[in-house]
Amino acid sequence: MNHAQPDERQTPITLADIPRSAMDERMGIIYLEGSTEQVVARMPVEGNTQPVGLLHGGASCVLAESVGSMAATLHAMPDRFPVGVDINATHHRGVRDGHVTATATPAHRGRTFATYDVVITDDAGQRVCTARITCYLRLVEE
Repeated sequence: MNHAQPDERQTPITLADIPRSAMDERMGIIYLEGSTEQVVARMPVEGNTQPVGLLHGGASCVLAESVGSMAATLHAMPDRFPVGVDINATHHRGVRDGHVTATATPAHRGRTFATYDVVITDDAGQRVCTARITCYLRLVEE
């Protein structure tokens, strides 16, 4: 087994190597950019709203967990895979239409845990939500 730190790998994992999840499909999440330094994804507001027509806070959390988990995957694979263990989010403003874009950047990338800061903005670039996700990086054999 190779116990090298993720950034010592010979061949880096890319977004193209990771299949989209059923949840990403259901929510309409599309990945725009992905590296060990940043993952960016976009999600439509339509279909992801509360009964009053605002973007559902849970949808923002799904988007944050998706980009954070994808970033953790790019960091951890091939020896490890991420399992989300904590997420928190602060919702700053409502959104009724268009898309929201989430950007995950590393706060901490270790061998067994990785934490990402996620900023979600609307089409005008205004911050809609700030989230943080922590993933346990589980060995593939566990």
